[in-house]
Amino acid sequence: MVEKFVGTWKMVSSENFDDYMKAIGVGFATRQVGNRTKPNLIVTVDDQGTICMKSQSTFKTTEIKFKLNEPFDETTADDRKTRTVVTLENGKLVQKQSWDGKETNIEREITDGKLIIHDMGKRMSLYL
Repeated sequence: MVEKFVGTWKMVSSENFDDYMKAIGVGFATRQVGNRTKPNLIVTVDDQGTICMKSQSTFKTTEIKFKLNEPFDETTADDRKTRTVVTLENGKLVQKQSWDGKETNIEREITDGKLIIHDMGKRMSLYL
């Protein structure tokens, strides 16, 4: 049920985000900015089932629009060009990104009224 993710989520804390960015190849200068950025995440769903996730901060705003289970091209906040698919698995939104022979899986789940984002392989957690 995607509707539970709809809303505006404010970042309160971040753990291991620098390690996550290092692991996916983000350069030092971009990591410095990324570590200081506390974006809002705005999630909407339209009548056709298209999901929009907008990450909005004073540094950069990025937006992706997609339908569940349909692959699409994504340009990430750190300018990686990925082939991405988002699925709903066990109540979690799972975003699988592939680029240059690499892959990352970002999971979003609602726990105790908070949106928690993590990448199991990189142990990055954001609490919004």
